[in-house]
Amino acid sequence: MRAAVVNWPFKVIQGGAQAPADTPKLTDTGRGKTAAPPVTSVKARAVSLLAQREYSRQALRDKLISDDASEQEIEDALAQLEARGLVSDTRVVETLVNRRAGKLGGMRLRQELQAKGVSPELVAETMAGLKDSELARALAIWQKKFGHVATDAATRNRQARFLATRGFSGDVVRQVVAGVADET
Repeated sequence: MRAAVVNWPFKVIQGGAQAPADTPKLTDTGRGKTAAPPVTSVKARAVSLLAQREYSRQALRDKLISDDASEQEIEDALAQLEARGLVSDTRVVETLVNRRAGKLGGMRLRQELQAKGVSPELVAETMAGLKDSELARALAIWQKKFGHVATDAATRNRQARFLATRGFSGDVVRQVVAGVADET
């Protein structure tokens, strides 16, 4: 059974849809000239970037500088967005910690926060808060991956490398791999 669709703006062909010849193109101004691409302001570009994901103030500034905007325009736009609460380093930190702390150690989290352009004071404050839970997080990751204390040196080294690449400190790695954390 084939149903006819009335006023359908596209002709269906194999491999996708094609607009009929009598429909105007998006860049057609109606007089045979093509319209120039729309000029967006720095603030509009920043809001567009923030709609996709959270950016720290520094990371957003770096993105906007590459768009050939003046430093003053960028600073004005960032100040306005920060006043409205759209740009927040604290929210960036909370998002990253909530998403990644269950899988990574303190050193790796510190590295990721610094790479996102978060202020050093905020990074230090966050790391101080996470230091108490590092042993428990490492033990949970180790338990999920391995589940038993290694009996030979090769397995013990593999477990230690796994935790070290996740960013856990040497003391925490030694405690977890040696099984000391299981006793406490």
